[in-house]
Amino acid sequence: MAHAHESNVKRIWNVFFILSVITIVEVFLGIYKPAVLHLTNFLGTSPLNWIFIILTLAKAYGITWAFMHMEGEKKWFRRSIVWTAVFLICYLVTLLLIEGGYLFDTLGPLVQW
Repeated sequence: MAHAHESNVKRIWNVFFILSVITIVEVFLGIYKPAVLHLTNFLGTSPLNWIFIILTLAKAYGITWAFMHMEGEKKWFRRSIVWTAVFLICYLVTLLLIEGGYLFDTLGPLVQW
């Protein structure tokens, strides 16, 4: 029994360190905003925003996988949870980028940035 507890503690620390590294990378990129990533355009937004979106999805997946115990579930159940969330998040990001681009193009000349 103690061995199972020890492995769970080790697993939690591993997840903690992985999520911490991803968060530190996000904070570092958010503070320094490299010009090559921030001032260019790729698929409707800057590559820096795409990096943030991908890293946030990776963190959400890791949290779901580890703390909701998805690795122990049946394959169809894991896919139904994960793919539904991924689809809805991608759909939301697409809509936000389309609407944000429209508003920027429409109202951009009216507002002084």
